[in-house]
Amino acid sequence: MVNGLAGTDGAELAIIPRGTGGDFVRTFGIPSRLEDAVRVALEGTTRTIDVGRAAYQSWSGAPEESYFANIASAGMSGAVAKRTNEATRAPLGGKAAYLWSTLAVFSGWRNSEVRVTVDEQVRAGPMFDVIVANCRYLGGGMKICPDAEPDDGLFDVLLIGDVTKLDLARTMPRIYRGTHLPHPKAELLRGAVVSVEAAVPLPVELDGEQPGTTPVRFEVVPRVLKVRVPG
Repeated sequence: MVNGLAGTDGAELAIIPRGTGGDFVRTFGIPSRLEDAVRVALEGTTRTIDVGRAAYQSWSGAPEESYFANIASAGMSGAVAKRTNEATRAPLGGKAAYLWSTLAVFSGWRNSEVRVTVDEQVRAGPMFDVIVANCRYLGGGMKICPDAEPDDGLFDVLLIGDVTKLDLARTMPRIYRGTHLPHPKAELLRGAVVSVEAAVPLPVELDGEQPGTTPVRFEVVPRVLKVRVPG
């Protein structure tokens, strides 16, 4: 979607939510009810937002580049999205499907030694996930970066360290409310350019898709996507 629209003169994106997670629309308050979403598309106002550009290693091994509008990541959440996309989602619904996949993947995931650079800030160590957020939600309603603004020229970058199953159990309800930060095993940074390198290739996720692996570089492209939002 964003790869075809970003920077297109005169084009505006109006969204009728029908995806699995419905996460992109949550940041803007776009309603999920069909009639209300159509009303926003016809009568809403226009907000011009940033997008992210990701340069990564494709599954074939060749370098590739794609855009994303909501959230990207490197690490466990890429495997969670892959599992959710491959599962039969209809009986569960988006939120339950993502939650089940998160618990299933986490139980067998092993963290990796990761080096992350956010502008001039460098962090290195064992991490489960690196979340690069343009907007606030992922995984069917997890408010993972509650203060992210999609038009401020910066990513909110959440580094998730060496968390345990007990950490996850205690924190998960707070993630849906957006009250999980600060956390002793997570760090939030902000910046316009993010690079992630790992000792072993980690899955990269862009707006719920998994196009390849690390090493990956994320860069903000300021104010190139027009979105219809509630007035």
